Amino acid sequence: MPPLTREAMDEPQRSAADELIAGPRKGVKGPFIPLLRSPRLLAPLQKAGEYLRFDSALSRRVSEFATLVVSRQWTQQIEWFTHVPLALQEGTSAETIEALRLGVRPPTMSAEEAFVYDFISELATHHGLGDETYAEGMKRFGERGVVDLVGLIGYFTLISMVLNVARTPPNEVPGVAPLEPIAKSR
Repeated sequence: MPPLTREAMDEPQRSAADELIAGPRKGVKGPFIPLLRSPRLLAPLQKAGEYLRFDSALSRRVSEFATLVVSRQWTQQIEWFTHVPLALQEGTSAETIEALRLGVRPPTMSAEEAFVYDFISELATHHGLGDETYAEGMKRFGERGVVDLVGLIGYFTLISMVLNVARTPPNEVPGVAPLEPIAKSR
């Protein structure tokens, strides 16, 4: 789904595009290119994404790291290229990012990153959390933080699915290696 020209947009699409341009994203790019096809879906999603990226109860380091884990799960190159520099800036090590890129559990994660990685993996695998993980999440992040982490995981899962289905090509970033495909057994 290629970008839409302003002339090709209907009024709801133009309104949604104008809101994106006026907000912190400053343009219609990445997942908002295909989402613009459904402006009534785009509007609340971009607000949720704006909250999760810029105002949630989670630290920026946790948010960026969690985004990379979800991007890896979905082999979503756009989100990967966007968030690797941000995760590095927030303190995630290059070694941890490289292990994620290759599809292995990083041995170099901080304790907080390891918890987030395991939280996301457990939620994706079991569609819920065991008592121990839940209790640790509450201790680390509190109720709001746990809900925000689940929201971030769900948001970036949805965004990854939209981008993968729409076949939106990534803009590669110098110094950021693309995700390696994960071999799938049949």
